[in-house]
Amino acid sequence: MLTILFDGIAYGMLLFVLAVGLAVTMGLMNFINLAHGAFAMAGGYITVLLMQRLDVPFLVCLPIAFAGSALLGAVLERTLYRPLYHKPHLDQVLFSIGLVFMAVAAVDYYIGSTQQIMQLPQWLKGRTEIGSLGMGHYRLFIIAVCAALTVGLQYILAKTRFGSRLRAAVDDQRVAAGMGINVNVVFLSTFAFGSGLAGLGGALGAEVLGLDPTFPLKFMIYFLIVVAVGGTSSITGPLLAALLLGIADVAGKYYIPKMGAFIVYALMIVILLWRPNGLFVRQGGKS
Repeated sequence: MLTILFDGIAYGMLLFVLAVGLAVTMGLMNFINLAHGAFAMAGGYITVLLMQRLDVPFLVCLPIAFAGSALLGAVLERTLYRPLYHKPHLDQVLFSIGLVFMAVAAVDYYIGSTQQIMQLPQWLKGRTEIGSLGMGHYRLFIIAVCAALTVGLQYILAKTRFGSRLRAAVDDQRVAAGMGINVNVVFLSTFAFGSGLAGLGGALGAEVLGLDPTFPLKFMIYFLIVVAVGGTSSITGPLLAALLLGIADVAGKYYIPKMGAFIVYALMIVILLWRPNGLFVRQGGKS
């Protein structure tokens, strides 16, 4: 049971890093970007291809995956996403869904539909047993990296000048611009950073979740569950939701393999009936 709990926490932390960018764009920028998983897929393929074809070390690939996905996000935000910020949510959903299918088709055409295999460094392949607790070294590494990212992200949004400028730009763009805040630059930076986090999550998750061209479609529902259950007004909500989802998914697939997915959806329904706006909602804020 302790091993299942440990694996569930590692899975949940990975889902949080994958989904937190979507929580930021939906909660702070009020934009529904269902193509978020495509940036995660980009980070995963950057890592796998660099390791397979150029023998780049795994730890070097992680920041490259972040930077590559962030750059892709910045380019798309400037060229495609920005005109849709003030469009109805249905337009945003249809547009981003279209991007997902384009990304899936492009990767399938240029790279192929086969499952990608990532060879981890030898020091990440081991396993440590402490009593009845078995801890895989790679999952321990995922927990450490994701925990550090969570603390850093919370600090940036809550304690830095950029975080306060972002919140001001979201609350009232015209007033923020009148106070000298470059709203376009703030949104561009936020979108790029969220895309980079998705790419980093895709790089970390390629070995755990698997990687093929259908990745954005397979895990889209998981990202949406994390955001819906956790709420979009804070980082704490999606983090707790991702941990609950990860533990429930791992435990369900272990104890009741035929009903593993059902347990996740049942948990989501119960939480949303209890807290329709998510686990954490800012008082007086939008959900």
